[in-house]
Amino acid sequence: MQRAVVRGLTSRNLAIGAGLCAATGVSTLVYALENSIEAGEHVVHPYHLAWPHSGPFSSFDYASVRRGYEVYKQVCAACHSMKFIHYRHFVDVFMTEEEAKAEAAEATINDIDDKGQPITRPGALTDRLPSPYPNKKAGAAANNGAAPPDLSLMALARHGGDDYIFALLTSYFEPPAGVKVDEGKAYNPYFPGGVISMPQQLFDEGIEYKDGTSATQSQQAKDVATFMHWAAEPFHDTRKKWALKIAALIPFVAAVLIYGKRHVWSFYKSQKFAWRTVKGREPPTKSS
Repeated sequence: MQRAVVRGLTSRNLAIGAGLCAATGVSTLVYALENSIEAGEHVVHPYHLAWPHSGPFSSFDYASVRRGYEVYKQVCAACHSMKFIHYRHFVDVFMTEEEAKAEAAEATINDIDDKGQPITRPGALTDRLPSPYPNKKAGAAANNGAAPPDLSLMALARHGGDDYIFALLTSYFEPPAGVKVDEGKAYNPYFPGGVISMPQQLFDEGIEYKDGTSATQSQQAKDVATFMHWAAEPFHDTRKKWALKIAALIPFVAAVLIYGKRHVWSFYKSQKFAWRTVKGREPPTKSS
């Protein structure tokens, strides 16, 4: 009996040790992957910025999101679409319902009538942001063969996210010696290869903010990067709120589970088996 108990304890200790080793190995691998050094040819990696929404308990600056929409509308929308964003997404986020309806009404939407004939009409809350081109080929033809990408998910689709967008929009320079830049293109060290088909778009006081904020180039880049992150992850703040609620419940759930485990297993762990020898019989062996 004692040998069986010892073997059981040894097996359990080995299982616990193996589990701890596996957890340590996985944690080490994840840390190494997250902190690995990435190198690329002819590209500069963006530097990290302290975004207001980057912390675990931080939310979007919705005044910045609204200004970022103004930058998109006045600058980016001339070439780039945001096909996953509808005007209804603005309601109670950075616009009231009346403001969102008025914003949608300014757009001209291609539609069909009840007879199947093509018509144009003012936009509604259920409409998506209009695309500047009817199709991808038309966009490429209007931009020297390079179709402008959709910006709906761009903040999550590029390595560096907000940092990359900000660095790209504020880092146009004269090309260094040996780098050929064709007509209609520009040099930007943060773009892979250095040569980008999009010329510089943001300039100091290039637009005028409705709230009176000084529209410097860096301010516009910061605001439009924030807007694009919101567009790619509109559930960002809700996700963090749920994470906080779940984290607050974990101690209570853990206490209930631990108590339940001790309650169920206390009977089995407190049992004691005793063997007595019956006259004329041998004590039971291991095999029996």
